[in-house]
Amino acid sequence: MPDMKTDMKTKPKELNVVTVFSRLAPVCFKNNTSIVFEISLMIVSSLLNGAAILLTQRLLDRAAEFAAGGAVMSSVLSALAFLALAHAGNHISVGLINYTGNKNHLKIVGILRKEINKKAARLAPADFENTEILNYINKAGEGAFNAVSFVMTTMVIFALFLPYFCFVAWYLLSLKPLLVLALGAAFIPAALIQFLRVKVFTRLEDASAPVRREADYYEQCMAGREYFKETRILGAYWYFKKLFTDCITLLNRLRWKHELKANGTELAMKLLTLAAYMGVIFLLYTALMGREISVGTFAAVYASIDQLFRMMNDLVTIQIGANASRLGTIRNYLAFMDLPERGGADRAVPKTQGIRVENVSFTYPASETKAVDSVSFEIKGGETVAIVGENGSGKSTLVRLLTGLYLPDQGLVSVGGVTTAAASMESLFEHTSAVFQKYQRYQMTLKENIGISRMGAGNDTAADSEKLKLSCAQAAVEMKEFSGGYDTMLSREFGGIDLSGGQWQRVAIARAFFRDHDLIVLDEPTAAIDPIEESRIYNRFAEIVRDKTAIIVTHRMGSVRLADRILVMKKGALVETGTHDALVNSGGEYERLFNAQKQWYRQA
Repeated sequence: MPDMKTDMKTKPKELNVVTVFSRLAPVCFKNNTSIVFEISLMIVSSLLNGAAILLTQRLLDRAAEFAAGGAVMSSVLSALAFLALAHAGNHISVGLINYTGNKNHLKIVGILRKEINKKAARLAPADFENTEILNYINKAGEGAFNAVSFVMTTMVIFALFLPYFCFVAWYLLSLKPLLVLALGAAFIPAALIQFLRVKVFTRLEDASAPVRREADYYEQCMAGREYFKETRILGAYWYFKKLFTDCITLLNRLRWKHELKANGTELAMKLLTLAAYMGVIFLLYTALMGREISVGTFAAVYASIDQLFRMMNDLVTIQIGANASRLGTIRNYLAFMDLPERGGADRAVPKTQGIRVENVSFTYPASETKAVDSVSFEIKGGETVAIVGENGSGKSTLVRLLTGLYLPDQGLVSVGGVTTAAASMESLFEHTSAVFQKYQRYQMTLKENIGISRMGAGNDTAADSEKLKLSCAQAAVEMKEFSGGYDTMLSREFGGIDLSGGQWQRVAIARAFFRDHDLIVLDEPTAAIDPIEESRIYNRFAEIVRDKTAIIVTHRMGSVRLADRILVMKKGALVETGTHDALVNSGGEYERLFNAQKQWYRQA
């Protein structure tokens, strides 16, 4: 069977601006009619800006004629009124553009980030063991925000700037064609530099993403809720602060290096643009002195040229420049969205039909050692199986393969006759419940912490309430410890209480029991509970899972006697299988592990 883990050795393919826009625009425009309204406002604003040039020329010419006695005051006032209306309409349009633009930007960013989460949910869980994939997720979050900015900026370029530039080009062409050529000479150098910025900032993002993710981790180590107690007690705060500071320093150094290169070249190009600007003013002056244009035309064109250069600088330096610097992160976002997904079809997976493992091997990304190596066995429907072995023997990895979280690199895993590679994760997990070593401690109420395993059920019916109580009783959750009953908030940060490690484990086990299931996995969920209480929980567990398929993973040998069969793992291989009585005196790995912990079981 081919390796189902994503290969991230290749870099994201180069995408041109047209391709990027064509991929992003449909997402931004979908079910968002206010963007069409925003584009219409931009076009109106652009046309009003162009009309203001003609109206300014008209006003100044009428004023000059009036001063010379060749026009009446009403014509001057009329020209002034039309110019004022054009400016007023432009200001109103710009205000509405800013309002709708901010609103649209936030809305679309939310949509794209939602798509990132959906995409991450469709990736193979084993991909989250891959450092490159984690870097891509980090890059995608940064790229989503920039992707929206890219689309909005492109809209501004084509709906606001381009119509105005075309109008001014036509106007100047009708006056003096050489003016248009001079403007082109001013624009081209400034535009070329932005293509360099694309490559510079793409390299910057590739270099920054791993360091940024590392800095985020060190920040959590300093101040995160899960870390701060140990960090303070061990005096490790300053150690993590230094690591965090080193990462920030490196990020700043990377940005400075790339910014210096881009901005140095941009400065040189701006000097050329300035020279072209002075050339346009000179041509305009000679046209006036040669009586090719009127004073009103000179003043109007001079004002429009000044505005044109300011807009051109805004377009090239801010709009196109911003898009150029964003393009690297946007490519990363699109590359993330193009990652191969887990796949598998939605199909009915038979209940309690057992699990078949045929010559299965699995290796984690960036590792050369097989975590599971050529393992074969079968779990019958309704059977309780314990998996034991030393730390690093492959127990937890094997469980992830059995449940379909991971797909094997070689071999097949079948659940109820359906291979895990052929079924979607939703289909495989529909009737599965589990408690893993690193269970979640949700900062919600006790009821929500447990009920989250059956969100689709609503958890508000009388039957759900009874099942909630039963699940807590089965997991030995002591309700007297919760002053607010099931509505007790399990978070001091939100005005509630905190629990001990053992209490949290009981809540996690109750969560697993509350879910409707035919297959249940307990992957060392009782590590914070003493062996005696662990034995009691597992005895209750044996009663609960009767007629269901159950898998217990533990390194405590005294709790596996309830299993119908025991699988013994060592260095990724299945080295023994059988009942406790058959294995305890076999002289093999199980007997060695059992004897090493014998004193615990006598106390139990």
